[in-house]
Formats: sequence, structure tokens, C-alpha cells
Amino acid sequence: MKKIRSMVLVSEDLESVARGAHAVHQRLQEEIRRLGLEDEIEVASIVDVGHPTISPMVIVYPEAVVYGPIHVADVPRLVDEHLRQGRIVVELLAPERELSGRIAWVSARRGALPAEQRIVLSRVGLIDPESIEDFIAHQGYEALRKVLTQMEPAEVITEITNAGLRGRGGAGFPTGLKWSFVARERRTPKYVICNADESEPGTFKDRVILEGDPHSVIEAMVITGYAVGANKGYIYVRGEYKRVQALLRKAIEQAREKGFLGQDILGSGFDFDISIHSGAGAYICGEETALIESIEGKRGEPRPRPPYPTTHGLWGQPTVVNNVETLANVPPIIRNGAAWYREFGTPSSPGTKVYSILGDVNVPGLIEVPMGITLREVITIYGRGMRDGKPLKLAQTGGSSGSMVPASLQDTPMDFDSYARAGVSLGSGALLICSEDVCVVDLARVLMNFFRRESCGKCTPCRVGTERAYQILTKIANGAGSLSDLDQLQMLANGMRQFSNCGLGQAGAVPLLDALRHFRAELEAHVRLDVCPAGVCPMGHRQVLAA
Repeated sequence: MKKIRSMVLVSEDLESVARGAHAVHQRLQEEIRRLGLEDEIEVASIVDVGHPTISPMVIVYPEAVVYGPIHVADVPRLVDEHLRQGRIVVELLAPERELSGRIAWVSARRGALPAEQRIVLSRVGLIDPESIEDFIAHQGYEALRKVLTQMEPAEVITEITNAGLRGRGGAGFPTGLKWSFVARERRTPKYVICNADESEPGTFKDRVILEGDPHSVIEAMVITGYAVGANKGYIYVRGEYKRVQALLRKAIEQAREKGFLGQDILGSGFDFDISIHSGAGAYICGEETALIESIEGKRGEPRPRPPYPTTHGLWGQPTVVNNVETLANVPPIIRNGAAWYREFGTPSSPGTKVYSILGDVNVPGLIEVPMGITLREVITIYGRGMRDGKPLKLAQTGGSSGSMVPASLQDTPMDFDSYARAGVSLGSGALLICSEDVCVVDLARVLMNFFRRESCGKCTPCRVGTERAYQILTKIANGAGSLSDLDQLQMLANGMRQFSNCGLGQAGAVPLLDALRHFRAELEAHVRLDVCPAGVCPMGHRQVLAA
């Protein structure tokens, strides 16, 4: 099995090809083979980069270095010095002023390895999660002490705002801005809720954080409470996470004993305590207003918005709701400062992101890497390439509610704004990597089956839309579909996205819209030709057997 340590991308847009990109690509492969590096370095192409003055370009990952224009004669030196010796060839670098458009972000990444930079997971695996002494010995509760002794509440919010921390649950909303909405409310009591209802299929990052470092979230919640003027916090934990709940209960007891929770914390006069609320297996309770309803003892159904939880949350009071990963970023920011945090990631999405990698890769698992890494890097460096060497077809981000990201976008920086501009979403951090063996119709059908079963049924677009979409996809998978069914799927998806009462129904539309946008030819093959190109659907098996 290959263990890729570097990737080399050669620009092969029309301008680059006209200037000899194919010859550069071939010479790169020859030099890499000559030096015996073919098992460590992968060469691929990137098209439509739009930089004629520096074409052909060569981009080397993980250093994110852009060379250009590169001629065939430059290749041996580039391979020997950079890829073999690890030394950047300054004379061949593309001028900074030319790095605009689609690869402008690369200049911000120059010199920064996408190797795991652990901020959220820095203590996971290194400390005993049941020992508060271990946590304290590794900078635990230092940020809380700093906040309570040296900072005013407004200064804490300013620091988080300047750091550019955005919600890691999928929406990417600025955390400091959310806190400021609650802080300026005069009504009390106020509440802080940690959303640990990690029920998104394929996502297990929050469980790893809480099982490995439970005190980090407790510390963050106390800091949040101080910043916004809240004295009570709730951790809403997925019901199946029994070990997480046990660890959190023990951590809360230890924190109270040491004076980090409860009355007059660290002699500051500030009071804050935390309770744990166990979920009951409802996917919908991952949505913040349904989660609030559940804590109040009601059926987990979303509330109409506005008003938002920041003004009318738990029991109608101002409430901050943050995801586990978001909160785990707070203490490191307070300890090290906003400028330090902005050294990682991209200007619009600073910091790191925790991803779970699943599917058709050689090495699945969990990683924490700077925001702005590309899907190609994730698959090649951390997933150790596609299983059986099969080409990437798509990656689904964020579990069932994420986008189907086609292979054509695998060089798009994985940050909130870059993905939004590309028409896809980053999601919560679950990456399901799919090879050509995956059928888009079958995948969309599985997702619709999940959504129809998990819909709370409160609103018609979600309740009826998910069921009807599942029926149509089943019909198409069985070889009985028509082109009018594709039109109806488009109509259903548009209706779900625009009119569903909460994020579940709106997210349910995403795989349908992505399938129709990026993989329409495959859907049409099912209805026009009565064949499943991937050989997965029933008519696909008939075709294979007939052949």
C-alpha cells in the first residue's frame, strides 16, 4: 500500500496545455520514478485555474507551494530539491501578485503543513479523562483562571470574535457574534447549552472529544457563562453515549470539588453550574430549538424562528447553544490569544477542523487539520488513498445532512466560504468517501429513507416531501422511473429547502439537489437506459447478468 507524503498538481487548463503542461506532467512522473519516489508522491491534474501568466503551474502539497511558469527543463531541479530534499526552489516560485482567483488561498497556506495540528484534540489520548489532576497538569482550567482574574466579560467576547471562531456544528455562524446577542440581553436567568446530541450518521468527533477530554468542554461552558452573564449550563448528550455521560458526571463532580464549578468559582464571585440531559434517540433533537424543547420536557419538535434562542431560548430566556467542538476551541483561544488562533486555517475560517473519514479509503479514522485543507489532501495523505485504487466519485460531508461533493471539487479549500461559493456545504465534519462503485440513486434513496423515518412530522414539506422523494427514488432504482420523476424530485427538493420548518427538512433537500446538479447524467441513465452505471440498483444487476 502506498504511503503518500506529497502531492503534485499540474495545471492543465487550455492555456497551460498550449504551453506544454502535458510534457511537464510526463517529465514529473519520469523524474519521480527515476528517484524511486513513486510510492511516496502522487501526480495529478487541476483544470480551469485561470492564471495564464504563470502557466503551466505546479502546486506541491502539503506545503501548498505554487511554482510557475514551469518548463520541462525545470522539472528535474524541482523534483530533486523540493520532493527529494524538502527544500523549496525559490527561483521557480510563482510571483505573489499573480496568485489570485481560485488559488488565492494558497498564499495564506504557504509554509504551513496540513499535518495534524491538534488544538481541540491536543489532550485526547495523552491524559486520563477521569483525572482532573491530569487535565490541570496539561494547562487545564488556565483559561478559566485567566478569564475570572484578568478579563471583563466583554473582553472575552471580543477575544473570541477577533479569533474568528465559527460554529463547528455545520452552520459556521460566528461564535463571538452569537455570544454578543445573549450578553446584551438584560433579562435573566440566561443559559448555556452544549449540543452533544451527535446523531448524524458517520459522525463521532464529539464523542472522541468528550471521552478523551471532558473537562475541556466544562471549562469552556463556564467561560461562556461568564462572558454572556449566565449561571446555569446544560450538556445535552446523545442517549446512546453512556460512557460519555458517565465521564461527564464524574468530571462535573471533580470540578465542583476543586472549585471550578458551583458557587464563587475561584473566589471570583461568579457562580455557574452544569447539569446533564440525556437524549432519547431522536435525530431531530440535534436541531437547537428541538433540543431546547426536549430539555423542557416536551416532545422534541423545532420551534418557529424568529425569535431565536439567543433571545428566547430555554424557558423563553436568552440562551447560547454551541456544539462540542466549537466549545473545545474556546480555552485554547483564551490561553494563547486570537492572533495565535488565526495562524491556522484560512482568513475567513481560522483554526482547525476535526473530521471523521469513512468509506472507500484505505485508512478510515479521525483527524484534526487546519481549515482550508482540500479533499484531495484528506484522501491521499490521511486516508492513504482510495481503496483498491479506484477513482473518487464523490464525498458526502456532514453525515446524512451534508452535500454530495463531486470529484471535480476535490481541490476546493474545505472552509465555510469556499464551499459555499462552490455550492456545497462543509457540514459537521463526517466525510463519507465514495468510489465509482457507489450509485448516486441508491445513496440518495438511503438518505431519504433516513430522513423520512427521522422527520418529526410537524411540517408538511418535510413529512410528505421526504416520503415522496423516497418513493420516487425507489421507483427509479427498480427501473420504473421517468424523466418527469426527475422534475418532481427537483420540485420536492426546492419545496423542502424553502418551506420546511427546520434544518432537518431543509437538509433533506441537499442530497436531492446535489444529485440532480452534479450527477444528472447518472439519474437519466437509470430512467432512459434502464441501467445502473454502478451496477448497484436492481436494473443494474439485470443488465450485468444479461451481459
